[in-house]
Amino acid sequence: MYEDMPEDRINKFYEKLKKDAEAGGYQLNPDTNFTKKLVKGLLVNQDRYSYQACPCRISSGVKDEDLDIICPCDYRDSDLEEYGTCYCALYVSQDVLNGKKELVSIPDRRLTEKEKIKQKESKIEITSSLKYPIWRCKVCGYLCARDGPPEICPICKAKKDRFEKFL
Repeated sequence: MYEDMPEDRINKFYEKLKKDAEAGGYQLNPDTNFTKKLVKGLLVNQDRYSYQACPCRISSGVKDEDLDIICPCDYRDSDLEEYGTCYCALYVSQDVLNGKKELVSIPDRRLTEKEKIKQKESKIEITSSLKYPIWRCKVCGYLCARDGPPEICPICKAKKDRFEKFL
């Protein structure tokens, strides 16, 4: 079914991703052939789940359970900083582009269910003393103190569902 995905759809989405990445100070993997395969995977997941789950991870098909792996995932920046690439190698650092750092296989930072529960419990204790909750964009780290998260992140344009209560 997806083998027949129109090449122009992949190319159009690739160009959009590249433009958005560069506007945000990011770079896509320079191996265009490889990168377009990842782009195709994002489009397949968009068609399948109605969201762009990382093509290199197993998605549940439930958006609320997969919010952390919707591209760009919550782990992109940490992976770029430490390894020079994100988990699937769609995004790469300037050091990789300049040949100062080689691409290597990296571990998955995704939390287990137990780790997610423990993290939520520790945040609940802190938030009770604040006048307004602090919301954090899980994509770019933008913080704001208000009753609810913004509809769209003013920095990276991620939607409201990509925010978490930070404090």
